[in-house]
Amino acid sequence: MTEEAAATAEIATQRRRPDLLGMTFLGTIAIVMLAWIAALIWAATAILNWLVS
Repeated sequence: MTEEAAATAEIATQRRRPDLLGMTFLGTIAIVMLAWIAALIWAATAILNWLVS
């Protein structure tokens, strides 16, 4: 059983880095999506201002 406990402890410590990498990846995706949405809103506003003027 000590080998199993060591194996599970090793797996638990190995999972911390991919979680951090995944959170970084998700954060990057969120920032890019926010920038994309802001650009779409800016473009829609510019087009509407051009149509009205």
